[in-house]
Amino acid sequence: MKKILSAGLGAALAGTALLAPAAAHAGSADGKWQIKVVGTAVLPDGKIDKVEAINTTTTLGSTLAGITTAYDTKANDNYVPTIAVEYFFTPNVSVETICCLTQHHVDGTGALAGANIVNHVLILPATVTLKGHLPLGAIKPYVGVGPTVFFVLGEKPGSTATTLGIDKVKMSNSIGLALQGGVDIALGDKGFGLSLDAKKYFVKPTASFYDSGVLALKTKHDLSPWVLSAGVTYRF
Repeated sequence: MKKILSAGLGAALAGTALLAPAAAHAGSADGKWQIKVVGTAVLPDGKIDKVEAINTTTTLGSTLAGITTAYDTKANDNYVPTIAVEYFFTPNVSVETICCLTQHHVDGTGALAGANIVNHVLILPATVTLKGHLPLGAIKPYVGVGPTVFFVLGEKPGSTATTLGIDKVKMSNSIGLALQGGVDIALGDKGFGLSLDAKKYFVKPTASFYDSGVLALKTKHDLSPWVLSAGVTYRF
């Protein structure tokens, strides 16, 4: 009998040990971690905030200096998948970071309408926000704020800039601020849910255009996109 009881107790303890990791990682509407997989619309502005330098000895510089009517630029919208990871310090306070890579081009407006200025701009918006949540049962609105760094990669002169002698363009990385608001909706108590999220970024990178190594134009742009997301969540 003692052997049978000992064997049974050993099996129970072994079973508990095996189940403990699974229970620790099981989904829960009140878990510390939350993963979001969402579709995101990146809606930038891209207008010229300031012309910092113009070299009229270059073809591009002299062309722009000769335009007497207003000209400006606009970055195109893009739609990308995004992953967000969130950690809850308390039920109502969390920190979140996102991962996505979005591609854009910059075209002219006004007197430059139809001009292709910059192509293939890849932006990695490294962002961390501190969030406060309002507990309303399964529906939890939130607001957030935090710093962001826009890392810019792979930019190339657009076709119009190339015809005006530009063979290199460099857009600066930019530090800015992100404001955030949204709502998480729990679907039961197993950790699954839905998320709607909106962020407004405030960033102003510069663009430098070169003609055979000579700086032809340097402009600061009010990129400042709206970033709108919707998708599914899993909390554990």
